[in-house]
Amino acid sequence: MRTAIGAGSAASGKKRDFDRIVSFVVEAEKLGVDQVGTAEAWGLDAVSTLAFLAARTERMELVTGIMQISARTPSMTAMTALSMAAISGDRFILGLGASGPQVVEGLQGQEFRKPVTRMREVIEIVRMACRGEKLEYQGEHYVLPRPGGQGKALRLSQEPGHVPIYLATLAPRGLELTGALADGWLGTSFTPECPEAHTEHLRRGAEQAGRSLEDLTLCVGASVAFTDDPEPLIKAAKPTMAFTLGAMGSPTTNFYNDAFKRAGFAEEASRVQSLWVEGKRQEAADAVPDELILRTTLYGNERHVRDRIRLYRDAGIDVFRIDPAGGAASEKLDTLGRVVEIIRQESA
Repeated sequence: MRTAIGAGSAASGKKRDFDRIVSFVVEAEKLGVDQVGTAEAWGLDAVSTLAFLAARTERMELVTGIMQISARTPSMTAMTALSMAAISGDRFILGLGASGPQVVEGLQGQEFRKPVTRMREVIEIVRMACRGEKLEYQGEHYVLPRPGGQGKALRLSQEPGHVPIYLATLAPRGLELTGALADGWLGTSFTPECPEAHTEHLRRGAEQAGRSLEDLTLCVGASVAFTDDPEPLIKAAKPTMAFTLGAMGSPTTNFYNDAFKRAGFAEEASRVQSLWVEGKRQEAADAVPDELILRTTLYGNERHVRDRIRLYRDAGIDVFRIDPAGGAASEKLDTLGRVVEIIRQESA
């Protein structure tokens, strides 16, 4: 099992945020972290951040985690991916995601319709471009060249090359598409006690395409803290989980909530969402069960952390994304270094 970290969050965007992000990533590479992924929601974009990090790192793989498919045309996505591969020495991995209706329709002004079909079309066009082919495509969302205009089919002038594509998917059909087409999966809402909530659909999609689950690189993560008293951390994590269950999507379309329902928290996830939608934010946080936090974090002494890392390893996870808890950067780096060493030992 290899290691990864995330750079930034949905709300990142201030200059001082970025300075801290860069310093942390540079130090993380020295600790042996294998991969860094950049977030993109309504703060920093994923690509600009990653391009800067490419210049400040030497070995780490660089993953967009994720580029929103509705925010860019497929051809521009391909151009960006090939550019990132060139400037990073082929360390770039194209992480794509559909996002959700509130961001796609509210921020990007695009229709959130048939996101799985859109994702398939984006992948197909990106791979055509990366193979050096002329971009002639007839899809439901994209038609190239645009009919009735003066455009003609073009190919990119960049040298063809393979860029790995990882998908951030949660719903069953999206997971099946990932299994069928992607090189890797960027997973969230994952519990190692119930991996089949996701892997069942990944495996089905892979097998229907003549592949196997082992053809995918599975990447998930969790917050980690070494402590003999996890209760304060559990309590502190509940508002964020309530936001995930209640606000990461619309009242009728929340892929995160649905994933936790499939993992055995159906009643609890529905209740938290209902309270959140009603505006009862504190009650929603209070309704998050301790067990859900414990299954999605690594909060405890070293033995507890090591045991949970083994659960992820045994669930077939290839890359574990570490989110070290703590205030100061030095504290986070200390935690990160300890976890990297434990994962190295457990993967030997």
